[in-house]
Amino acid sequence: MKPLCQLRYALFMSVILFFQTACGTLAAASTAAPMSAVPVGTTIPLSQQVILTFISFKEEGQAPVYTISAQTPVLSGAEDARIQAFNKAVSELVQHEIGYFRKNVLAQMPIQLVSAGSTFDAKYMVIFQSNGIWSLKFDFSGYADGAAHPYHYSLTLNYDLEKGEKLSLGDLFPTDSDYLGTLSRYCIAELSKRDIGFYGGFQQGAEPTPDNYRNWNISASGLMITFDEYQVAPYAAGPQSVTVPYSALTTLINPKGPLAMFPH
Repeated sequence: MKPLCQLRYALFMSVILFFQTACGTLAAASTAAPMSAVPVGTTIPLSQQVILTFISFKEEGQAPVYTISAQTPVLSGAEDARIQAFNKAVSELVQHEIGYFRKNVLAQMPIQLVSAGSTFDAKYMVIFQSNGIWSLKFDFSGYADGAAHPYHYSLTLNYDLEKGEKLSLGDLFPTDSDYLGTLSRYCIAELSKRDIGFYGGFQQGAEPTPDNYRNWNISASGLMITFDEYQVAPYAAGPQSVTVPYSALTTLINPKGPLAMFPH
């Protein structure tokens, strides 16, 4: 057989083999599962594409003497408007508190040093992250030069990264439910067991008002409520935290909300 004929023959046999293989594959596929059951692609959740780091900030001054330090969390690893929105929300939260310190503490300080100067520090921790939900707690501490002691307070940020929006406490429950009343009753019962002087005039700090329950975090074991110092106990007792288990919220949890992922 001449070389050209051999080539044509080889090509012809390759085509025959291809069609035989293709037909056999299609036949097998048609008997194994319908075409609609074959996945055509997968989407990786945004939270699995990013990493959380932080930006450190430090500022010092001499008139008056002060130091400001902060850690601001930041997401990176993907180009997405939702990441930019998250980073903006976090940055604005931290910068607002720094600005408040400058305006309401530093502006009142005398130029002449009284003790060691004024300070402000911002730190954060990730309380929970799963299924696109990010729950962060920010702890702030400050000191006004010459004061008897420093002060501390917290702010929280709960964020749905897949939707690109902040979560409010009301997003977790049906709009017509008495979720504040339920949270308040549980927290009051828990706080009354602690030797913190809760019944010394601090009960109003746990009453069912939106302001009293402004600091909340989604956690793996329940809804974590943070009460700042002086809110439900004297300064010496420090801030108080109560985790309300999801089992105590069974009848209230929005079945389409962020808490639906937890057993309750």
